[in-house]
Amino acid sequence: MQQETQQRVLYSLLLLALIAAPFAGAYPVFIMKVLCFALFACAFNLLLGFTGLLSFGHAAFFGSAGYVTGYVVRNLGFTPEVGILAGVAAGAVLGLVIGLLAIRRQGIYFAMITLALAQMLYFLCLQAPFTGGEDGLQGVPRGSLFGMLPLDSDLTLYYVVLAICALGFLLIMRIVHSPFGQVLKAIKENEPRAISLGYDVDRFKLMAFVLSATLAALAGSTKTLVLGFETLTDVHWTMSGMVILMTLVGGLGTMFGPVVGAVIIVVLENKLGDIGDWLATATGVTWFQTLGESVTIVIGAIFIICVLSFRRGLVGELVARSRLFRTTRTTAQPS
Repeated sequence: MQQETQQRVLYSLLLLALIAAPFAGAYPVFIMKVLCFALFACAFNLLLGFTGLLSFGHAAFFGSAGYVTGYVVRNLGFTPEVGILAGVAAGAVLGLVIGLLAIRRQGIYFAMITLALAQMLYFLCLQAPFTGGEDGLQGVPRGSLFGMLPLDSDLTLYYVVLAICALGFLLIMRIVHSPFGQVLKAIKENEPRAISLGYDVDRFKLMAFVLSATLAALAGSTKTLVLGFETLTDVHWTMSGMVILMTLVGGLGTMFGPVVGAVIIVVLENKLGDIGDWLATATGVTWFQTLGESVTIVIGAIFIICVLSFRRGLVGELVARSRLFRTTRTTAQPS
């Protein structure tokens, strides 16, 4: 009970910090991008961290939802909420189709099927006329929410995106702590025992897959609205690898770990050059100025360090060590 209270206090403080961030000089568009990737990572963690299913094709849901949202808003002229709903629906349907095909296999076979199907979608987006091909879908307008709230202002859109991502995170928390989520954990820990208890394991895994795909689609749709474009990068296999990296670095199977991982990876991708310039100025070592050209190397080095030193991820290690500390302190207290 005490741990749950501490978590609620931590989440409340984080939410207050995010609400106040634009007034503290933070760049709203960058924070919105981080929030979208954090929701994407949390959606993936629902599948891998709590169900034990490794998907190499989650970029399919993230990117396809972005394309659908951009097309509906820009080409068909619908309002942004309709575009987001259309993108989420497309991601859910695609998740159901891919899930029905992939869920029959386990382990590496499941992962390879999701990768193959996602790459098929990538080549479809590359050649389809409505996606813009290699140029991507450009000039997606933000429009007005419900026809009343103009989203042209970064500050207005920021709070809309914050509300969407917060609700998505709360939904994932509710799923994980529900009886359904407990069954998913049982499947991850010991699938044969879950079967022996009478659970239809394939049905539960399919539901988890569709839920994860739907939330990933929500993140992709929101990101397209924020940035105003959608490109092939979001449906490529490298995006699937990126979300896996975010989850592993932050902490697989933890609620807050994917958020931390997403923040680290997105900040390194976008701000590593600025960080290198600051280090060069502070230390006088000009080599740091080249860090901006070595983003992939730096991210890879961080991943190797985490795998070797923090196998549970950053948040996972903190949680494990705090539990060990509490256990040791309780044991040491005189009876």
